[in-house]
Amino acid sequence: MARRIEVTEADFGRSVEVITKGALSFIADLHSEFSQRRQELLARRGARQKEFDGGTLPDFLPETEQIRSSDWKINPIPRSLDIPRIEITGPASSRKMVINALNSGANLYMADSEDSESPTWENIVNGQINLYDAARQTIAYSDPSGKVYELNEKTAVLLYRPRGWHLLEKHLLVDGEPVSASLFDFGMYFYHNAWALFQGGAGPYFYLPKLESHLEARLWNDVFCWAEKQLRFPPATIKATVLIETLTAAFAMDEILYELREHSAGLNCGRWDYIFSFIKTLRLHSEVILPDRAAVTMDKGFLSAYVNLLVKTCRRRGAQPIGGMSAYIPIKNDPEANERVLAKVRADKALERKKKLVGAWVAHPGLVSLVKEIFEMPVPETDLVNMDEVTVSAKDLLEIPAGEITEAGLRTNIRVAIQYLEAWLKGTGCVPLNNLMEDAATAEICRSQIWQWVKHRAKLADGREITRNLVWDTLVEELEKMGHTPISFSWHKHLASHLFFSAAVYEPFTEFITLQAYEALLNLERENKREVKMYQNFDALQ
Repeated sequence: MARRIEVTEADFGRSVEVITKGALSFIADLHSEFSQRRQELLARRGARQKEFDGGTLPDFLPETEQIRSSDWKINPIPRSLDIPRIEITGPASSRKMVINALNSGANLYMADSEDSESPTWENIVNGQINLYDAARQTIAYSDPSGKVYELNEKTAVLLYRPRGWHLLEKHLLVDGEPVSASLFDFGMYFYHNAWALFQGGAGPYFYLPKLESHLEARLWNDVFCWAEKQLRFPPATIKATVLIETLTAAFAMDEILYELREHSAGLNCGRWDYIFSFIKTLRLHSEVILPDRAAVTMDKGFLSAYVNLLVKTCRRRGAQPIGGMSAYIPIKNDPEANERVLAKVRADKALERKKKLVGAWVAHPGLVSLVKEIFEMPVPETDLVNMDEVTVSAKDLLEIPAGEITEAGLRTNIRVAIQYLEAWLKGTGCVPLNNLMEDAATAEICRSQIWQWVKHRAKLADGREITRNLVWDTLVEELEKMGHTPISFSWHKHLASHLFFSAAVYEPFTEFITLQAYEALLNLERENKREVKMYQNFDALQ
C-alpha cells in the first residue's frame, strides 16, 4: 500500500536502531487496520459521558449479563507470570532506572511509557532503545562519575505499559495523520522485542491502561491477534494485565477479561487513576463530592468495594488480582520518619494480602523486600477475607467515603499539581514530592478535585466556600512559597500554573490535562527544533 510516513524529528543517538523501515511499516499497518475503530470507541466514550452528565449513574451492562453469569476462565497463565507479582515500575526512558528496577529483587518490572513518562520524542525513543537492550539482557550504563550499572544474573520479568487509547504520537504521521500513541508504543516494542523475549523464556507482556469498556479490550485483543499473525508469532503468547482505573471499567471486569481471555493475565487496582476517573465521570453530580485526597483510602467506600469486586472476578475467572501502587519513598537520614512511611506501606499491603490479592506495585527499590515479605508470608485462611461471602453492588461501587475538605488539602492539590506539571514540561514524568512518587494520575486528581469543589460550591472545614477567586489567591501564595515571583521567573512553572488553573476552575471540564500539556510540550520542542527529516518511501532508512 502506497503511504507517506513522516517522522517529524531528526535522528539522535541510537534512534536509528529502533526507528527503522520495518518498525515504521509495522506501525503504519497497525494504524491503517485499527485507527478508525479507535476513533469510534473514543466517540463512544464521549456519548456515554453525556449520559452521565445528564444524571445517569454507571451500572452493570444488561446486554452482557450472560458473560457475567456464565462459567468460563481465561487461558492458563504462563509460568513466568504465575508467581507472587511484586512489581516495581518506572519510566522506560531512564536507562539507570531500568537497570535498577530489573536488579531490584522485584519479581516483575513494568517499564512505563504512560503516566510516569513525559512524552517528549527523545523520552519515547530512548525508552524503546532501553527496552530493546533490556529484552536482550545487554543493557548497561555508565554515569558521569564513571560508575557502571549492569544487570545481575537474576533479574525481574519485563512488562511494558504503552500509552492509553486517548493519546496520539504526533511525531509520527501516516498520510498526514498522527498515529495512536498506543499503537506506536505497542508496535515498536512488539516488533523489536517479541522474539527476543520469547526465546529468553518469557514473552511480550503488557499492562493496558485507562480502558473504559469491554469494547476497548476487544480492540486490544484484535491488535494482539493481528500482530502475532503478522510476525508469525505463536498465537495467544502475548499476555496483558488490565489496569482497572476507570469507573466504567469497574462495572465491566468480567467482560474485559472475557474479551482478552486468550491473552489475559489479570487485573490491577489502578487506584490513583481510578479516583480521578470517579470524579471525572460523575463531575456534574452534586451529591458526589470527595473529601481531601488523603481521606480517600483503599479501606473505605467505593475504593474498598472495587478492590473486593476485582478479587472476586479474578478468582472466579482464573486471573491474577494485583494490588495497587505504594507510592511512598524511603526517607534517608530520618529513622523515625522512615519508620512511619514503612508502617503505612505495611498496613496498605497487609490489607491487600488479607483481601487475597496476589501482589502489588512499588515505586522504589527500597520497598521491594518489605512488600515481598508481606505477600510471600503464609497466612492462615482464617485471617483472610472470605471472598465467597462478599457481595458488591452498583451502589457499593459509588459509595462516597467520609471526610473533610480542608485548606491544607486544597493547598496540597495546588502545590503537587503545579510542581508535577512543571517537571513534566521539562521532560520528567516521575517526580518525588513530599516522600511520594507522583505521576500524571495524582496531578489529575488534584486539579479534578478542585474543579468539582468549585463547580458545586463545596465548603472548606472552616466554612469558607471554595471559589475561583479562593483558588487563585491560594495558588499565588503557593507560587510565592515556591519562589516564583516576577523577579525570579520560571517559564515552565508559569506555564504549569496556567495549565493547572485553567483545568481546575474553568468549564467545560478538561478530559485529560495531559492532552493540553502535550500541546504545550510540542510547542516547547518546536522552539528548540532541530532539522526535520521526512522519510518518504523509506529511502533514507537503514
